[in-house]
Amino acid sequence: MDSFLSKLSILFVLLVATPLALAQTRVGFYSTSCPRAESIVQATVKKHVNSDSTVAPGLLRMVFHDCFKTARPNLLLRGYEVIEDAKTQLEAACPGVVSCADILALAARDATVEVGALTYRVPTGRRDGRVSLASDTANLPSFTDSVAVQKKKFADVGLSAQDLVTLVGGHTIGTVACQFVSYRLYNFTNSGGADPTIDPSFLPTLQSLCPKNGDGNKRIALDYGSGNNFDRSFFKNVRDGRGILESDQSLWQDSTTRNFAQRFMGIRGLAGLTLNVEFGKSMIKMTNIGVNTGTAGEIRKVCSRVN
Repeated sequence: MDSFLSKLSILFVLLVATPLALAQTRVGFYSTSCPRAESIVQATVKKHVNSDSTVAPGLLRMVFHDCFKTARPNLLLRGYEVIEDAKTQLEAACPGVVSCADILALAARDATVEVGALTYRVPTGRRDGRVSLASDTANLPSFTDSVAVQKKKFADVGLSAQDLVTLVGGHTIGTVACQFVSYRLYNFTNSGGADPTIDPSFLPTLQSLCPKNGDGNKRIALDYGSGNNFDRSFFKNVRDGRGILESDQSLWQDSTTRNFAQRFMGIRGLAGLTLNVEFGKSMIKMTNIGVNTGTAGEIRKVCSRVN
């Protein structure tokens, strides 16, 4: 196993581990033990995102994906070096105090702020796990999941349909490899044609971005036309049949998730939702499920390995 895969296999504690087990975290956990903790993470994220904007969605994805070698989508994640950079600085300032799990939760927040999201207060006090199992990735949402399956996976960890739509709305930033899209464009379900939920007028554009028999590692924006900005255009693309992932487009096929998407879009006659506000709430809920706190787990000295 090479060093990169080794890091993937043990890098971070699961942020979503035990269904419905709420963690005892709180805002300002490090106010006395490491007062500069959040500012150090924020400055580190800002530096890296300013140098490479693709780091921002990479850090956000880390919260959704458990970093193990056998989870296919994780092999393309970005931002590990940001977490390690922040951890090195925090160990110099406050040895053995700030967990890698908290660094990740803070970094994901700070990364979205750098690309246009509103900030939100992140409860901290998580501790890192001592064991990472590839089998724990079995319930990760998949790019081919139906809405029913997505709802079930989110509900299993105490997240609602609104949380689902809100968190998937994080696809307003970032890119995806053509290997996760091309099957929709040319021979969907062995039909010999494209996924019928794709807007026919948009199909040639997608096919030009991901040519048949082209480079499967080529990356395209998840939010066509606005992939670098944290905004609500993702939901408009889904409405218009321009969702890039099958799982994203399926949000429009279900009445419940479609209603939330419409509310994020500000459809007249519906009670509006603000992505910037709701995203922070849902992120807090997700990162506070099933984490180690108190005396459980450990505070890793280096995020890529247990102590």
